[in-house]
Amino acid sequence: MRPVVSAAGEVIAIVPEAVELTERRDAEEQLRQVQKMEAVGQLTGGLAHDFNNMLTGISGSLELLERRLARGEIGQLGRHVAAAQAATKRAAVLTHRLLAFSRRQVLAPMPTDVNRLVAGMVELIRRTVGPSIEVEVIAEPGLQSILVDQNQLENALLNLCINARDAMPDGGRLTIETSTTRLDADATNDLLPGKYVALHVDDSGGGMPPEVAARAFDPFFTTKPLGEGTGLGLSMVHGFVRQSGGQVRIWSQPGRGTTVRLYFPPHDGADVVRPEKQATAEPIAGQGETVLIVDDEAPLRKLITEVLEDVGYEAIAVHDAAAALEVLWSDARIDLLVTDVGLPGGMNGRQLADTVRTARPNLKVLFITGYAEQSVMSGGDLEPGMHVMTKPFALDQLAGRIRDIIARG
Repeated sequence: MRPVVSAAGEVIAIVPEAVELTERRDAEEQLRQVQKMEAVGQLTGGLAHDFNNMLTGISGSLELLERRLARGEIGQLGRHVAAAQAATKRAAVLTHRLLAFSRRQVLAPMPTDVNRLVAGMVELIRRTVGPSIEVEVIAEPGLQSILVDQNQLENALLNLCINARDAMPDGGRLTIETSTTRLDADATNDLLPGKYVALHVDDSGGGMPPEVAARAFDPFFTTKPLGEGTGLGLSMVHGFVRQSGGQVRIWSQPGRGTTVRLYFPPHDGADVVRPEKQATAEPIAGQGETVLIVDDEAPLRKLITEVLEDVGYEAIAVHDAAAALEVLWSDARIDLLVTDVGLPGGMNGRQLADTVRTARPNLKVLFITGYAEQSVMSGGDLEPGMHVMTKPFALDQLAGRIRDIIARG
């Protein structure tokens, strides 16, 4: 409704107006689709590039192993094994960052004192950024705890500090600050207005122009030279913080440095706890301890069975939930169920665990998954006695985790 005003300033009429928005909305939707396809193309292109490099390293190492074994030349096999393992670890890091970006990684949130976490990392950060960069920590006293995966928060902080280091090749100042911040409705976007715990990482580097800062969280976007960065560091931080119920903001100007702030909702629940440490020593099974392995990948079943038998466990391996139920409904001793989440036959690993716990309520369960399927969770949490381990993993780490779970009694 538009008023018509006379020369004397009086409203003499009200004119109703209407604007046809269909064409404009169609154009906006087409633009969004183009931007979406551009992002998908960038993501898949970067992923294919990095994984092809890693697969070449793995396949090449295996090919050389095969040749050396055929000739009976076993003296230098170790370096080919090491090369394949190194490429596998790089691939695992890449998939972990992709899951973090897509907010589908498995998190283990716990009440966390951010000040204590930062204090425990200061020396590592100083060694990482080098002596030419001065590191300052400003911690707000009495900061409220947050509910977050401590290991992932440590990774995110280290990632931000490494980015800051790279922005200051000639040295500078890195400031890590914690504070309590109140965000209003304009600043929160899809978060509720209110109080948040903030973790700031500031550098005195060269900064970024607005068009670069706007794309900083895009997957595989990097301003570093080819081969010196995957472009997934900041996108991993963004995905982890959003999955944790928080928000990330970046401020940067050329010549005036960069500030990245992570906002987390404060936690009002239980007391702060320290993260659980996984067993690292080689496990030794107790007498008669038996593990049931459920996975539809035959090579993986055989590998897990072999490594568990090497350290003294009885291992029963089956390919789907139906076969697992036959074992679990029997009177066979089963100390731990190790199951993939995605299983054939209409029943996934979580459904299998829930079903069998009606008859064996105290059965411990370890889910092994290469993808954080929502079916693992029930209301966002695992039940007591249930644990998750993400593929890929070293087999000795799996054996150590199994030993740790069983030993809790």
